[in-house]
Amino acid sequence: MNKTLLFFTVLVIATCGLIYELIAGALASYLLGDSITQFSTVIGTYLFAMGIGSWLSRFIERGVAQRFVEIELGVALVGGLCAPMLFLTFALTDIFRVALYGNVLVIGTLVGLEIPLLLRILKDQLKFKDLVSQVLTFDYLGALAASITFPLLFVPKLGLVRTSLLFGLLNALVGLWSTWLLAPVLAHPVRLRVKAVALSIFLVVGLVMGDRLTNFSEEHLYADDVVHATSSPYQRIVLTRGKRGFSLYLNGNLQFSSLDEYRYHEALVHPVLVRAGKVERVLVLGGGDGLAAREILKYPEVKNITLVDLDPAMTGLATRYDELAELNAHAMEDPRMHVINTDAMEYLREKPEMWDVIVVDFPDPNNFSLGKLYTTGFYKLLKRRLAPEGVAVIQSTSPMFARRSFWCIDTTLKAAGFWTQPYHALVPSFGEWGYVLVAHEPAPPRRPLPQGLRFLTEDTHEGLFQFPVDMSPLPAEVNRLNNQVLVHYYEEEWRRWN
Repeated sequence: MNKTLLFFTVLVIATCGLIYELIAGALASYLLGDSITQFSTVIGTYLFAMGIGSWLSRFIERGVAQRFVEIELGVALVGGLCAPMLFLTFALTDIFRVALYGNVLVIGTLVGLEIPLLLRILKDQLKFKDLVSQVLTFDYLGALAASITFPLLFVPKLGLVRTSLLFGLLNALVGLWSTWLLAPVLAHPVRLRVKAVALSIFLVVGLVMGDRLTNFSEEHLYADDVVHATSSPYQRIVLTRGKRGFSLYLNGNLQFSSLDEYRYHEALVHPVLVRAGKVERVLVLGGGDGLAAREILKYPEVKNITLVDLDPAMTGLATRYDELAELNAHAMEDPRMHVINTDAMEYLREKPEMWDVIVVDFPDPNNFSLGKLYTTGFYKLLKRRLAPEGVAVIQSTSPMFARRSFWCIDTTLKAAGFWTQPYHALVPSFGEWGYVLVAHEPAPPRRPLPQGLRFLTEDTHEGLFQFPVDMSPLPAEVNRLNNQVLVHYYEEEWRRWN
């Protein structure tokens, strides 16, 4: 029995086990939102299941090596199919959470059986202290390898479905080579090899068809035809085309439809630009699709636009994908545009420049990583970067569907020291949508709207700042980095409409 290869086996199965856990957490975050909750519950369930597996290992008294190989093949099958199965479950049924946690429980239980059985297989080869220390060392090294390669290599290069199938194949190969490593103590090695080879072929076929499986799932997930889909280290980006026109989804959430996006972006950009003392230097935070920049470039006085978006895959798509580039009027290629791919909070913290106008176009605060960009800490950084006569605007979710969330953003901006002026606009794809205009001092209009707008006029512009009773202010706590109350408001309110 080759001890070196057995320790290498520990390394591989530890890597595979953690990859399945990460796939389940990432996929749940993509489809359900609130990444903190999803990863926390998936990790907790997985560790609990591993404990169950470790406890169950005591009942395996005979044929330990045989059972180890069979468990490897079981992990290969269930783990390899976890991502395609969960995508299809979400798209075709209403039992996604049942399937998610059932899958995590099964995989965790099987993975929990692996190490105790390996320890028993190796117990006659090493002293107990050496056995435990070496097995656990390779187990933890495998976990490190998985945690580094999953976000940096496998998700952006392969996507979740093919990553799942690839590591299922690795587990099947572990089972196959274990039939030779453990041949002296296996009762039916040939039978196990046939099963391992058959499973490996099945997973290779799945790996080759991985894109088709993903496309099939997404075709059922979205009402319109998927014309482009890609995964970056930060999000799943999907473009669709149908009766509503051309649409962008990030992690399953609609960002715009070409049918009416002009309403959203005209309302986002023009009320703030007509109030600024100067509009020479404009900072856009988020807005990687280039549509806000398109509206800003309608002002000839603008000399510089810096767009800060975390994801280079999104800003690259806005430049290279013909239909999106045409929709944003090739704004990303304008010589006045400067695109920086970095975290917006880090950018504000590190760069001392002052800006005449700041447009904040982040996705809604549906998880804690986004919620930090709606806190007093972030808004105080924003205030320090806004010129004395400067004006900024923050997209602020729906004052109709998430009323308390909207007014929480307004309350938080006031707590950061801003003068605020909330407003809203009707965007058919989203319903009533909200924004908060902010400045150091009250900022009345200073210039007329540009010509050629499709939605805003001088009259409709003034009407944006009037709120009916059902969208009027509600009391709300200040959203701080240490409480993230906005994320809880948002999740509770939007749950009623989904």
